[in-house]
Order: sequence, then structure tokens, then C-alpha cells
Amino acid sequence: FGSKQNTEQHLIYNVLRAQIFIVTMAPWEVLDLVCHHLDPKSLAVASCVCKSWLISMSSDHLWKPICTSNFPSLSTLKITNPTVPYRRLYVIGCSAAKRRRQTPPKPRLLLDNLIFTINIFRHNNSSSNSFCTLAKPGKELTLDPNGIFKFDIDVDNYDAFEALEDEEAVRVTWNVVLEGWRGVFGMMENCKGKGGVEGWFSEELPSPGCCCGSSAVACSGIVADLKLGFCDGRRKVKKVSVGILSVVNWRYVSVDDALRYLQHFLLPCAV
Repeated sequence: FGSKQNTEQHLIYNVLRAQIFIVTMAPWEVLDLVCHHLDPKSLAVASCVCKSWLISMSSDHLWKPICTSNFPSLSTLKITNPTVPYRRLYVIGCSAAKRRRQTPPKPRLLLDNLIFTINIFRHNNSSSNSFCTLAKPGKELTLDPNGIFKFDIDVDNYDAFEALEDEEAVRVTWNVVLEGWRGVFGMMENCKGKGGVEGWFSEELPSPGCCCGSSAVACSGIVADLKLGFCDGRRKVKKVSVGILSVVNWRYVSVDDALRYLQHFLLPCAV
């Protein structure tokens, strides 16, 4: 019991010493002492009290450790421009981090607004003969359970098309058409297969809103992917699989990401 009483007396003594110390300090010294114990949000709120508080709460010696611990790379920008305050660096760092965490808006374009048109033709020297043409509305496509932009299109009347000859070169054209034929975007144009009749085709797509040169295509990071499903001894096309792949991880992009991409090219064309 005596030990507990001594502890309480010691605590009271220290509190009284702290109060006496604070009373003997100048107001700006007290404010500076308190500032070091405030979090960034509290500092920002306190800086709105008056002009003197704004000056005190905005000093670099307060914001430098905060900025350095949260955004080390931004703190080094003071070397290039010493006039930029650490408080400002912290604010733009928080804004950038918030934008990175934001969920992209839902696409304005719907899969039901699209029609996939695919033309498969044989290419023999200077002559090109189409032997399979498909037009599939997006509303009739079956969504992948994983939500990726990859669809299988059955060739229902494949018996009506002529069979391919062995080792015959094949090329494809794939367009995405906006309903009502109000716009069209070329996913593939006269694309040559990877390995002849093996049935795999790919073509890099242009960057959204930037189709002004080959450099834009090279930096897009996504490719249109098309595969043919054969039957009858690999001589007739029974199924066509289409999708959009990311070259970063070679995975199919999500339906929403693909629609956000396509709307850059299709919606401005809408009447």
C-alpha cells in the first residue's frame, strides 16, 4: 500500500513540474511543444485557427518527419526545389495515393451494345477467299465465370463452309461493332496466324485515344487474341475463341477493363 501511495505522489509531483514548466514557457514555445504530438489531420485542422497557428503548424521541422516516413521518395524532391514546403509534398503525396486506391468507374459501354464480326479467309499468294464469316451480338455471348474478356463463339453451320487444305495459310479479321452500326473498332486486320493452320492469332492494340503512330501501338500493353477450334481432322473451323490479353502478365483482362478500353474508340462515334 505504501508503495502505491509513493507512486501516486511521484506522478502528481511530475504533473505539477510539467505544469510549472509550461506556465514559464512563452506561448509559441507551448504551441511548438504540442505540435510535435499531433497527427497530420490534427495539424491541418489546427492551422485554420488563426494566422499565427497556421505559420506554426506549417513549419518544415514538423512536416519533414511526417513526409519522410510516409513518402520517402517525395521528400527527396526538396533537393531539386528547396522552396517547396514539406507540408505541400505531403498533401500531393496523399492525393496521389488516394487516386491510386480509387476504384475505376464502371464503363459506360455495355457488352450488350456490341457485335463481334469475324471473317476467316484463306490466303494463297495474291488471292484471298473467305470461307467463314461470323456476326455475334454481345448479348448472346456467354460470360466467363471469372469475369474475364474471353468468349467462345460456335460456328453452327461449319458444314456449309469449305474445308481447309493441309498447310493452307489462314488469315482473320475481327471487328467490334457498336449496336446500330454507329461505330466500329478493328481488333485484327488481315492477321496472319502463328504457325499457319494451328489456329492462333494475336495483334497488339493501340493505346486508348492515341492511335497516331506505331509508337502508340508499341506501348499499348494489350493484345487482341483469337484462336480457332478445328474439327474433321483439323480441316474445318467449329469454334472461334476471342479475348483481350495483357502482355504484363499474359492474362485476359476483365470484362470491365476491356469495355473501358473499347469505349475510347466506340462511344465518340455514337450519334
